[in-house]
Parts: sequence; C-alpha cells; structure tokens
Amino acid sequence: MYKVYLLLLFFISTFGFGQTLTSSLDKTTLALGEVAVFKIQILDLDGKNVQIAPRNELLPFHFEMVNDSIAVQKDIYLRSVKFAVFQEGKFTIPEIAIKVGDEILKTIPYEVEVINTAKKGDQINDIMKNKEVELNVQDYWDLYKFYVLLVLIVIAIIVLIIGIVKWGRKRKHSPAVTTNQTLKDLEKLRKKNYIENENFRAFYVELIEITRGFITKQYQIPADVLLTDDLVDYMKNTNAISQENEKIVEDIFLRSDLVKFAKTIPTKEIMSKDFTEIRDFVKRSTKDVEAENLRNVSVEELSESDKSKIRKLK
Repeated sequence: MYKVYLLLLFFISTFGFGQTLTSSLDKTTLALGEVAVFKIQILDLDGKNVQIAPRNELLPFHFEMVNDSIAVQKDIYLRSVKFAVFQEGKFTIPEIAIKVGDEILKTIPYEVEVINTAKKGDQINDIMKNKEVELNVQDYWDLYKFYVLLVLIVIAIIVLIIGIVKWGRKRKHSPAVTTNQTLKDLEKLRKKNYIENENFRAFYVELIEITRGFITKQYQIPADVLLTDDLVDYMKNTNAISQENEKIVEDIFLRSDLVKFAKTIPTKEIMSKDFTEIRDFVKRSTKDVEAENLRNVSVEELSESDKSKIRKLK
C-alpha cells in the first residue's frame, strides 16, 4: 500500500505540476491579404519566466504583422498574433522554441497556403461611392491660392526684370550719360598737356576721335566712319545739330585735317580755343537732342509749352 501511494505521488508531481503548451492557427488557406490568427497558450506556469521572441518578431519574413498581443498572469501565458500574407504560395510557420524557467517547450509547425481569389475581368468597386461636395468661392481660393500667388510673383519678377533691362539700357545710352562720359574723356585729354607742350598733332588726333565718338552716340550720326566733308554734308542734311554747334564742328574738323597733314601749325591759343569750344558743344548737345525729339512728335500732339521750346531752340 505504501508503494502504491509513492507511485501515485510521483505521477501527480510529474503531470500535475508541469507546464502545458498549446498552439493553434484558425486558417491554413488564406486569400491575399486575408487576416489569420495564430495563438500560443501556456498553462501552469507557477510564476516561472517565459522567454520567447519579442512582439512583431515571432513569425517569418513573409508574414505581415497586423497585431501582436501578449497577456501574462501567474499561471497563464497567452499570445495572439494576427497576420496577413501578400504573396501567393505556401509558407511555413516553423516550430517555435519557448523557454519556461529551465525547460524548453516547442510548438508544432503549420503550413499556410495563400491563394489569389481575384479572377480576370472582375469589376473592382469602391467600398463607398464618391460624395459630391459643392464648393464656394472661398473653398476654391483655399485650394488654389498658393498657385495664384505663385503665378503673380512670377509675373511680377518678369515685369521687374524687363523694366530693369529697359531702364538700364536707357540710362546707359541717355544723352546725359553720353555727355558726362565725353566730358571725362576731354578732361583726360587736357591733363596730357599736349597744348602746353605744343604737341598739336597728338592733340587734334585725340580731340577729333573723342568728338566723332560723341557725335555717333549722341546724335546717331555715323561720324566714326565718315570723312570730314561727308560728315559736314550729313549734319547739314539731317538738321540734328543746331547751326551754332554745326559750325563749330565743321571749323575744328577742317583745321584738324590741315594739322594732321602738316599744312598748318596752330598756336596754343587756337588749340585752347578749339578744346573749349568742343567742350561747350558737348555740354549744349542735350538741347539739340531735346529739339530733335520734339520735332519727331506731330504738331497736334505738342502742348503749347513744347511748341514754345521748339521756337526757342530754333
């Protein structure tokens, strides 16, 4: 009787106090993207530590985790893993080793087959129909205001660039700019002391070169390519230069030709006088340009003040 009691006690200690591991898979055949549930349950833990793969790392690569929940109590370990597979074929959930205390427990493997249930020609419909929403002006403004502002900014930049380019060109070739630059060139010529040193040939060569360039820019007359006689005829025919300025240019250009071909030798006084008259001519040139611009406007478009200016300039 005593031996029977000991044998019964042995079986109770072995099977009554051991851990019970169970696992289950609710579906072994899945459609693409269909969710399945894999569960693990361990009973009779008696407070022992459970060591298993962490959350979202329990299943192999092809199994996309949807949810991985774990519940642990003193005597129970529950784990429920929801997953889906998005590739056709057969896949295996291998046996999973779980360490409970000092003991290793293993689940059984499962084979999952994933099939594509869609058929060629199937119509795909939205779960919900598109809802029509009426939009007012404020709604459209909220939707497209950034595009409108962007277009306006681009237009403003283009207009600004065009304005800067035109203004820059106008400033660069304006009568005042041309006049000031020529006066600077004449001052550089004066500082070379050609007059004081009686270097009359170099003086007239540079003086005429500066004057030709000035006439070309200020009056749009090709003075840089015309001979003296041709230039004089051109000026008289165009009337772009006033008679006073025209006479000064003609006299100095003719004298310059005589000097350059060694037919005459000017005095210092004549050289100084020619320099001063060219400089004054450059200063007065803006009046010639203003008169020419007014002449290009029809009489009907002129105001009384403009007509008065023309009479004075004549």
